[in-house]
Amino acid sequence: MSVIPTATGHRLDPLRWLGLPMVACILATIVLAAPIRIFGLQLPEPVFPLIPAFAWAVIRPSMLAPFALLLMGLFLDLFWGGVVGLWVVSLLAAYGVTFSIRRVLSGLGFWGMGGWYAVSVGVAFGLAIVMSHMQGAEVPNVFALLWQAITALALFPLANLLIERFEDADVRFR
Repeated sequence: MSVIPTATGHRLDPLRWLGLPMVACILATIVLAAPIRIFGLQLPEPVFPLIPAFAWAVIRPSMLAPFALLLMGLFLDLFWGGVVGLWVVSLLAAYGVTFSIRRVLSGLGFWGMGGWYAVSVGVAFGLAIVMSHMQGAEVPNVFALLWQAITALALFPLANLLIERFEDADVRFR
């Protein structure tokens, strides 16, 4: 395993920038799926893997990131009991869109990156809706879908934090 030391003191090894966010997303999904009600409302269930799907595409090209997204998408499909492959394709599409515009994202501020994160989330949810409809599954409740999308959008500060932590760790790809 190659570990690249940087001038900022951060190490860029796969466990730190791929493994830990992946485990954190899976654990957060499990915790927020707990049947807890506050004022009669269930906890939101945002799509946490959208955070690394956006951040990993911005940070650096990697062969491991799409495979990690594939695993997280399969986890979401099996955990939520949905169509197998739905979140796999949606997460990979969000990653692909972000990866294709990563040069545009270089140097953007918080709000600019947030706007592109919203586009990435929109692509993922739009594709999930289309795929659900094509599979003959019931069209999801619009209010529930909007609530899940809004909570996924609210996670952008975490994606930005992940980007800021590892963005300059490997200067070979800048």
